[in-house]
Amino acid sequence: MRGAEADAAKAGDTHRFSSIAPAFHIIVLGAGGGPNEDNVTGLLVRSTATNWRTGSLLAVDAGIHLAAIIRILEEHIPWATSRATKHSSRVGLAEASSAVTARSGEDTTHDVVSLCEESANPKAGLSSGPFANLELPHDSAKANGAYVIREMISTYLITHPHLDHISGFAINTAALQQTVQPKRVAALPPTIDALKTHIFNDVIWPNLTDENGGVGLVTFLRLVDSGKNALNDDGSCGYIEVCDGISVNCWSVSHGQCTTTVTARASNTGVKKNFNPITTPRGVPRSGSSLVSPKVAHEVDRMSPEDKISVNDSAAFFLRDHSTGREALIFGDVEPDSLSPAPRTGRVWTEAAKRIVLGTLSGILIECSFEDSQPDEMLFGHLCPRHLVAELQFLAEKVRSLRPTEEVLPQRKRKRRTLGIRPFESHGVGSYQTPKPNKTRRNIIGNSRASNQSIEKHLLAKEDFRGIVSESDEEANKTDPPKKTVSTTNGDSVSNWSSASKEFAYPLKGLKVFIIHVKDILKDGPEVSETILAQLQEHEKVFQLGCTFTISQAGTSIWL
Repeated sequence: MRGAEADAAKAGDTHRFSSIAPAFHIIVLGAGGGPNEDNVTGLLVRSTATNWRTGSLLAVDAGIHLAAIIRILEEHIPWATSRATKHSSRVGLAEASSAVTARSGEDTTHDVVSLCEESANPKAGLSSGPFANLELPHDSAKANGAYVIREMISTYLITHPHLDHISGFAINTAALQQTVQPKRVAALPPTIDALKTHIFNDVIWPNLTDENGGVGLVTFLRLVDSGKNALNDDGSCGYIEVCDGISVNCWSVSHGQCTTTVTARASNTGVKKNFNPITTPRGVPRSGSSLVSPKVAHEVDRMSPEDKISVNDSAAFFLRDHSTGREALIFGDVEPDSLSPAPRTGRVWTEAAKRIVLGTLSGILIECSFEDSQPDEMLFGHLCPRHLVAELQFLAEKVRSLRPTEEVLPQRKRKRRTLGIRPFESHGVGSYQTPKPNKTRRNIIGNSRASNQSIEKHLLAKEDFRGIVSESDEEANKTDPPKKTVSTTNGDSVSNWSSASKEFAYPLKGLKVFIIHVKDILKDGPEVSETILAQLQEHEKVFQLGCTFTISQAGTSIWL
């Protein structure tokens, strides 16, 4: 194993590693969604190839930030002590030295205290915990925490401007006065406008930005939705570098309807109280599926401003590791498309499906705020297990439509067009396969940026993604796969098309889904996170998607 990976394994990280060294190291500062303010959304992400270089950390949301960093350091810095403990130690040593002085006539106080401080300040790298192998220049956890946010973090990537995602950053800006350059906040323009108007406005908080006559401690990078107009030097469309070793591709998603609705037009008016996307069509019905077409989202995009529902904008980020080409997908708060008046998540799943087929998507971090007993009208723009699984069903369908297969038909063998990708049983870290090189086809999966671009051109050129198979294949597969009726936990009978045929089962096999933004109910009994995990696993048994679910925990690492 790579050094950092081995150290993390010794430190007891809860997430096991695959056979290939991870590309991303994600430190979970906060995994909750409130109402407890000491565990709200905050992540640190780095490319493992950067080896803790200065500026190699990317903060994704910062509802909790510096306080969580200090707390982690206090747990793992062997020489870190609280101010009170240290002061008591100094006083005790001084008193002991005074007693020696009284007997010997020699003042040894300075020597004894200096010896203590010297032994307690090794200025070495940590040997355990999420910050293992990071060399720390200071003695105390708080001083090293300030070092992390001043020197190690280069950019704050913000999904949306709700307080549980930005409050830590806003308060921590007071510690940025000693930085040599402004801290960059990267977000969609509506998020940046909200931060300028409602946070850094000299009323709620001083204007510490470099706009509107501010102090200049913070600067803004306005991301383009879906990166349509961004073009990097290497020709890859839609990605922009946000820190050492990592680029981002940003997609807007919907996060609930604003209380002041600007229009009565909605795509899901009259939704029943007991609406369940597992048993009810997800938006617009489609033949052979219970899932909505992504065309709905595109139709919303083409609406005139006066026809659009006022929804809260959030974002989903595809993070790409420069060294390996692998990616991680991190969502901000997001509502199910089946309930949204402006459904946009389907576009993200379509993009994610391409990366799954390419073998480059290592994992997904997505919210699941409530358990399944929460009624739809009380979700407030969030997901619960039944809705999250419905969203993943849509992703699974897109993967099926893109994934090339080999079929053995009676009396003859027929191959679908593979676009250069050999069939593989699973995706994710270490599980994709590359085609054998030959005279007419280059290896299209690997670390080469150019090789990734060649396959992306094939996929992106398809408006109807099922068009990657030949017309004869389309004709042969017009018949829907056989369906099997199963019962969900609430007793409803649904069509489980994924379990009906081995060929169609486990389309997301190997995909790691990490749950964030769980809202604590502050009651006795089982933790709500335990209930959410159990419900997700129960849905997985029914629909056989193949992905694994893990509840993220504050103070731990995720390796992808």
